[in-house]
Amino acid sequence: MSETKTIDLNDLSKHVNETVLIQGWVHGIRGSNARQFLSLRSSGKIIQVLAEKEILGEELFSEIKHLKQEASLEVIGKLVENEKSPIGFELILSSYKKIGESENYPITPKEHGIDFLLSQRHLWLRSSKQLAIIKIRSELSYHIRKYFHENKFTLIDTPILTGSIGESAGTLFSTEYFDLGKAYLAQTGQLYLETAIFAHSKVYCYGPTFRAEKSKTRRHLTEFWMVEAESAYVSHAENIKLQEDFVKTVIRETVASCQAELKVLERDPAPLMEYISKPFALIDYKDALAHLQSQGEDIVWGDDINSEREQMLCQKYGGPVFIQKYPREAKAFYMKVNPEDPKTVLNADLIAPDGVGEIIGGSEREESYETITKRLEEEKLPVESYEWYLELRKYGSVPHSGFGLGTERLVAWICGLQHVRECIPFPRMMERLYP
Repeated sequence: MSETKTIDLNDLSKHVNETVLIQGWVHGIRGSNARQFLSLRSSGKIIQVLAEKEILGEELFSEIKHLKQEASLEVIGKLVENEKSPIGFELILSSYKKIGESENYPITPKEHGIDFLLSQRHLWLRSSKQLAIIKIRSELSYHIRKYFHENKFTLIDTPILTGSIGESAGTLFSTEYFDLGKAYLAQTGQLYLETAIFAHSKVYCYGPTFRAEKSKTRRHLTEFWMVEAESAYVSHAENIKLQEDFVKTVIRETVASCQAELKVLERDPAPLMEYISKPFALIDYKDALAHLQSQGEDIVWGDDINSEREQMLCQKYGGPVFIQKYPREAKAFYMKVNPEDPKTVLNADLIAPDGVGEIIGGSEREESYETITKRLEEEKLPVESYEWYLELRKYGSVPHSGFGLGTERLVAWICGLQHVRECIPFPRMMERLYP
C-alpha cells in the first residue's frame, strides 16, 4: 500500500483518474447487496467511496458492509469526478486496510440532546455540521489576521495573567500568584495593547479572554476569543469607520471561502451579504432610549440596552447599528468623556441583527493623566496597580482609539446559529468545564 501515493482531501483536483491512497475515518455507510457507499472523513472533509461487490469480491465486500462508524481506514482506489458529490469527487475502491477499531460509537445518526452532545464534545466535533462550523471559524480567524496584516497593524501578544483589572472587578477569575498576591485571568488585552501604540502606532492582539460573569444566556461564554485593535492619532469617528470596514471585509471574505460549509449548515448567506452591502446605522444612546420608550419599553437614562431591545433597534434600522455615546457612569474608566456632553463618553457598540447582539465594543481612550486618575479613584480601583498604564499619559500622550470583537458571536452570525456554545471547540460556561 505504501507504493501508492497518499493524498489529502484538499488536493483532490490534482489527482483525477489516478489510483491513490486516502487515510481517514468511517463517517457513515449505506447501500445494497451489490454496492456500498462509504463516507470517509479526512482533513475536515467527507468523500464518498464506492465499494462494488463485482470489483472487490464477496469476502472483501462483506467486510466493507460490516465496518463500524468511526473505524479508521486506509483506502486505495481510482479517484474520479462526480458532480453529485458535495466535494465533486469520489473514490472507486479497490482495496482497504483497517487501522483502528470502533465499537459502540456513542453519537449515532439519531437525535441527541444538547447536554449529551456537549459532554461528548471531543467526539461531536467529528459530526458534519460541527466540521463546517469549525472550518468557518478557522477561515474567519485567518481573514481577521489577514485584514490587520494588510492594513499594517502589528500583532502584540498580550498577557493572560495580569494584576490589573480591565473591565469590572466583579467578573474576574483570580488565582494566587506565588508571593505577589492575587493574579487575574485577563478580561481584555486592551490596557497592554495601548502601551504598544507608542512604539508601533497601529496594533492588535488576538487570543482568549475570560469573564466570571454569572450569565447563562445564549450569547455568553466564560472563555472566548477576542480580537482587539488600538490606533494612535485616531478619533472616535475614525475608529467607527475602521470597525465597519473590518467587519464587512472579514464577513465577505469568510463567506466567499466557505460556500460548501454554509451549504452543510443550510445557511443562506444572502441576507447577511445584504446587511453588509449598506452603511451601518449610527445612533446616539439617547436616541436609542427615545425610540425604545416610544415602543412602550420601561427604560431610563443609564439603563443597559438588553438583547431584546438591541434587536428592536436593529429592526428599526434594518440591519446592524452602532449605538454611541453611552452614559459616562455606565462605562469603563478608560473611555474618553464626550467634550460636547460630559454626561457621555466617546464609545460605540456594534449591534448585529438576527438575535446576535453586540459584536464590537470600542471607544476613544482618555489621554489625560489627571482625568484618568480621577476616574480610577471614582471606580475605587487601586491607582498604584495602574501606575504603568498611567505613565503612558505622562510620556508623549496622544489621542487614540480601539475596539474589541468577540469571535464566537461573529461565527454565530455567519453560520446562522442561535447559541455561541457551538462556535468554539470546547465551550466553557457556568455549568460546564468538561471535557
